Amino acid sequence: MATRYWIVSLPVQSSATTLWSRLQESISKNSFDTPLYRFNIPNLRVGTLDSLLALSDDLLKSNSFIEGCSHKIRRQIEDLEKCSHKIRRQIEDLEKASGILASSLTVDGVPVDSYLTKFVWDEAKYPTMSPLKEIVDGIHAQVAKIDDDLKVRIAEYNNVRSQLNAINRKQTGSLAVRDLSNLVKPEDIVSSEHLVTLIAVVPKYSQKDWLSCYETLTTYVVPRSSKNLHEDNEYALYTVTLFNRDADNFRIKARERGFQIRDFEYNSETQESRKQELEKLMQDQESLKSSLLQWCYTSYGEVFTSWMHFCAVRLFAESILRYGLPPSFLSVVLSPSVKSEKKVRTILEGLCGNSNSTFWKTEDEGSMAGLGGEADTHPYVSFTINLI
Repeated sequence: MATRYWIVSLPVQSSATTLWSRLQESISKNSFDTPLYRFNIPNLRVGTLDSLLALSDDLLKSNSFIEGCSHKIRRQIEDLEKCSHKIRRQIEDLEKASGILASSLTVDGVPVDSYLTKFVWDEAKYPTMSPLKEIVDGIHAQVAKIDDDLKVRIAEYNNVRSQLNAINRKQTGSLAVRDLSNLVKPEDIVSSEHLVTLIAVVPKYSQKDWLSCYETLTTYVVPRSSKNLHEDNEYALYTVTLFNRDADNFRIKARERGFQIRDFEYNSETQESRKQELEKLMQDQESLKSSLLQWCYTSYGEVFTSWMHFCAVRLFAESILRYGLPPSFLSVVLSPSVKSEKKVRTILEGLCGNSNSTFWKTEDEGSMAGLGGEADTHPYVSFTINLI
């Protein structure tokens, strides 16, 4: 289940410390089940109003892409942990094989939610003196590269899976269509200048009919040469030995009686080649699965840190456009329960204390829409992120 977080900024009237204390007190008294954290944003480079307005047009679109990439990698981790099975009990086997536990998903060595609630700006990676557009473009390019790499890795893994699934289907279908190489042994086959062994697929309800008539279907059938090799829910697999020159005629007569003669030629080299191919595909699948899983864990951390820095830039830019210069706002992270959301919104609106509150809350056509394309409008900056 996804955990919802609000990232919010409130305009500061006197001091951020005083506003923070008032917010803590209000949340504690009226919504005790709502976790509350500071979201520390450094003093970023503001630039010009035109550059902020131009940037705000791209923020929502970029956020959707980055958030989508983060969720895509997370879902891929879950799919790999399930090991292609739809039941949860298979996860433990994969986790033991890979040495990774689902609970170990971290960002910079800490749990994902802890990274968000204790966010610290990475000055070395994203210098605060860089233009905001440069930071946003850099984050977008980095995530786009990871997204492209993910597509390539998934395609490579799925290609091997598809080949294995095709082989497995041949080995697990009915005797009428499945691969017979692991059912027919060399000693079951007679192959000489004059004699040949055919493989017959006989409906289970027709086995008595087969045993009573196969010797007389044609003239040159070796008596008592039919042997039952295998049975499934529908068919039984029998051998029959006869003269080479009578093989085609026997196929026709058998088909007329409802028996299927499978084309099969035992070749030890071919059998060994198929076995080696299957073993290699299984090894490749395990290797690619382990490699992809490890890559996803690493890349998820990289994308998530990029996403949180992007959210910081987004909150900063929208706060400047909303409250003006110089930057004076308190940024926080909250995770209210569904039943507390309305109460928390009321608390936040009450702390804004500006004359524009009714303007932002009005639903008239002339009222202001939320910056960045938010569906809800408030007298403060707010957007929601979901951690799946």
